[in-house]
Amino acid sequence: MLDKNGIAKRIAKEVQNGYYVNLGIGIPTLVANYVRDDIEVEFQSENGVLGMGPFPFEGEEDADLINAGKQTITTLDGASFFDSATSFSMIRGKHVHLTILGAMEVSENGDIANWKIPGYMVKGMGGAMDLVASAENIIVAMMHTNKKGASKLLKRCTLPLTGVGCVKKIVTNLAVLEVTKEGFKLLERAPGISVETIQHATEGHLIVDGVIPEMEL
Repeated sequence: MLDKNGIAKRIAKEVQNGYYVNLGIGIPTLVANYVRDDIEVEFQSENGVLGMGPFPFEGEEDADLINAGKQTITTLDGASFFDSATSFSMIRGKHVHLTILGAMEVSENGDIANWKIPGYMVKGMGGAMDLVASAENIIVAMMHTNKKGASKLLKRCTLPLTGVGCVKKIVTNLAVLEVTKEGFKLLERAPGISVETIQHATEGHLIVDGVIPEMEL
């Protein structure tokens, strides 16, 4: 199965030339490390950065350059910095072509829960609410199961929702899946992972149509 970097590497294949892309906290932030060198992409962070690059090497960090998750970042030539009002105007105005988010749960109809576990202190919902309400192309990067082995791809989310019916595609450590009206459609398997393993790890309705290829990373 894939690790976090493997998930990010597979999602990077979804990024196209000329895209403006928002990277959520967690696994999505790794995607910037794997985008092809022959395409031009602008990565946006809701704290007010456009033109993020890969993570800095150890010892080269600049504490004044951070993303929305408070991680140190690099910036590319021509990067710009602006206030949150401008940043969220970009998001709400649908000027972001692709949004990549982490999730705690996703339902078979595309609902996403990624901001709160009841009983645990949280600092706030961040920009996820605006992103899922405004974005038309959302890919989720997540582990297929939780630490106890229970599925995170469910018939219905059990945690407080961030957005309803908004997720288009999911990349996990086991598979690539498309959200359809009928449920999760299996598109690709992680290297060495069987369809049966994915079926066992998916609570929501899983559609398996024909021979499912392995991911190419």
